[in-house]
Amino acid sequence: MKFSDGYWHMRPGVRPLYPAEVHDVAVTPESLTVYAPTARIGHRGDTLNRPMVTVECRSPMPDVIAVTVAHFLGGRPRRPAFPITTDPGTAVRVAVDDDSASLTSGALTARFDRRDGWRLEFLAGDALLTASGSKAMAVLDTDAGGPYVREQLRLGVGECVYGLGERFGPLVKNGQEIDIWNADGGTSSEQAYKNIPFYLTNRGYGVFVNHPGRVSFEVGSEAVSRVQFSVAGQALEYLLIYGPSPAEILRKYTALTGRPALPPPWSFGLWLSTSFTTSYDEPTVLGFVDGMAERDLPLSVFHFDTFWMREFHWSDFEWDPRAFPDPPAMLKRLKDRGLRICVWINPYIAQRSALFAEGMAHGYLVRRPDGDVWQWDQWQAGMALVDFTDPHARRWYADKLRALLEMGVDCFKSDFGERIPTDVVWSDGADPERMHNYYSYLYNETVFEVLRAERGEGEAVVFARAATAGGQRFPVHWGGDSESTFESMAETLRGGLSLAMSGFGFWSHDIGGFEGRPAAEVFKRWLPFGLLSSHSRLHGSQSYRVPWLFDAEAVEVLRRFTRLKARLMPYLFGAAVTAHREGIPVLRPTVFEFPDDPAATHLDRQYLLGDRLLVAPVFTATGETSYYLPAGRWTHLLTGEVVAGPRWVRETCGFDSIPVYVRPGTVLPVGARDDRPDYPYADGVTLRVYELADGQAVTVRVPAADGSAAARFEVRRDGDRVRARRDGPANAWALLLVNTDSVRAVEGGASHRTESGVRVDVAADVPECVAVLPTDPHPPGTS
Repeated sequence: MKFSDGYWHMRPGVRPLYPAEVHDVAVTPESLTVYAPTARIGHRGDTLNRPMVTVECRSPMPDVIAVTVAHFLGGRPRRPAFPITTDPGTAVRVAVDDDSASLTSGALTARFDRRDGWRLEFLAGDALLTASGSKAMAVLDTDAGGPYVREQLRLGVGECVYGLGERFGPLVKNGQEIDIWNADGGTSSEQAYKNIPFYLTNRGYGVFVNHPGRVSFEVGSEAVSRVQFSVAGQALEYLLIYGPSPAEILRKYTALTGRPALPPPWSFGLWLSTSFTTSYDEPTVLGFVDGMAERDLPLSVFHFDTFWMREFHWSDFEWDPRAFPDPPAMLKRLKDRGLRICVWINPYIAQRSALFAEGMAHGYLVRRPDGDVWQWDQWQAGMALVDFTDPHARRWYADKLRALLEMGVDCFKSDFGERIPTDVVWSDGADPERMHNYYSYLYNETVFEVLRAERGEGEAVVFARAATAGGQRFPVHWGGDSESTFESMAETLRGGLSLAMSGFGFWSHDIGGFEGRPAAEVFKRWLPFGLLSSHSRLHGSQSYRVPWLFDAEAVEVLRRFTRLKARLMPYLFGAAVTAHREGIPVLRPTVFEFPDDPAATHLDRQYLLGDRLLVAPVFTATGETSYYLPAGRWTHLLTGEVVAGPRWVRETCGFDSIPVYVRPGTVLPVGARDDRPDYPYADGVTLRVYELADGQAVTVRVPAADGSAAARFEVRRDGDRVRARRDGPANAWALLLVNTDSVRAVEGGASHRTESGVRVDVAADVPECVAVLPTDPHPPGTS
């Protein structure tokens, strides 16, 4: 929301109150409170009829300072509020003298200037991160909409802003106006399904506005050298988080707001959907499943979209008997084929559904202020909304899902949850404005928790669309309704990168796009992008997404990359464990891993998958593409070509290829199976060694399904030798690869020389393999 009219004036009807000086302070062992009148106090008379702004600083955990800006303090607490995890042992240092008043937590300090005028600075040591200066912080009375509280934090020269949810415009948010307000707007607009009031910058800090309702951001778009954020009401709280790296910022942010559960390994395989409005029944479903098997295409999950229920009945959680006369038997037949089952749900109850009368009778549906059930005709005729603030309604809804799980369903696509009205009354007295975004949290939490209770820890997974801060706890989230075009493919990636910078660890998207039928070239280019994401789903709107309906080459491309992903699971699931434990996303913008490379700041057509693989999807039918490789010798995962960065690369790719490069200094664990994503990753694992520097040592942990370490390897290069040693049984690994040159470790005491001259010696009495490199360890044809 914009309040000013240019630099000098305010818009008509806007009356600002600015803190003018630090008049007084109050100190406790945990906090520093500053009392700031809205004009300089020269004598006692100046204190009369004078508003005051109260600013409190405290620290919920080291390197994080929470700032509360308030005018009137007499308002009642409003619900809901984000669940914030604090560290009760956090120590702060408060210092007050004639020149300044400050609170320090870890390496971060909030310092108020007491000498002249108004200035709040945030420092890391002695380095200034950002500041709120003159006429930046304000309480604003308006003729339309009531009071607001606003803050503006300085943007430095070259400072770039990232995050604020899954946004489909440019990755760098500078110059954008963003409202944190969930909407069902597709991927081609400024609206977003997942709005997160958190951003981070390339200057080493992040900002989380602790308000679950509408937060308006002006990112260098009103005051061009400031990030402005504002909320309606008399108070605003924001938390400034010091990194300094993007990874450290997200570790601390997700420690505050929650880290994702670890999805089950099977969920990383290929999901196939019936699609949205397509006609289907049991023979259709079994035909798709058999068609995948006949073409040797590994499939992990089959998803039934909306019309598994009868039209006008969404949601009643009852199978359409015309298409599915015996659902338990059908589900058993699918599970006998080794598949997991997902079904589509949403939190809306159509008037035609039997659940409408049931929910109305028990008070489980959201009501208007006059006591009537809130209803409208969008999406489903006469639909109502489940009131998830009522614990009885949550149990009622969960019981409906539990019956499906007992029937054989394994997981749910928890669709919708964005169009939440504000002219309603919630059972717990929640503020309707604050519930609009927060509804998605309660909805997905309800679904996720029943899965966890029924399927066990580590087996729960949803496919969710809507989210707010903290929603990352309930993976996986997918990118919403995209068009079937290259442009929409690119905007989908931008949305995923932006969501990653907002603390979400796992992300997927509809391969080929959702709306329309993709051209074969769009579908085939989208396939490797989809398979080189954390989760991979074939889904569309009005047309099926089985590859043989496009062309024979699409079948080959899908097979190649589905099997590649299965081989990469020891690495990918390791990245998933990191996301679960540390809050570091699986998919990451290039700038996340290379924050000091000025060429990386705006890159939004490529990404890092984990910390070792750089992927650049191809957005053209011809295969012409360009991408950027940071400094170092990068090895193409598929071809073995070595390219020295930093440099831009231009090339033309076939449909069966994609630029996917291994970062120098990598030891990549590659699995022994390519037919499924869930298998013992340490058994027969291959260690691929890429451009290890002399003296460099790398520890590789191969995960088990529960996230623990199934195997641990120490790999080190000393001169012309690369030594790999395993902690544990030697028979659980098969290969050591140096760049693209394989060295088979089969018998203790054996020696082997490869075609390009690498010699391997396998010790007879220890689980150790040593590769002896030739003078030039790079295969012919590399650069």
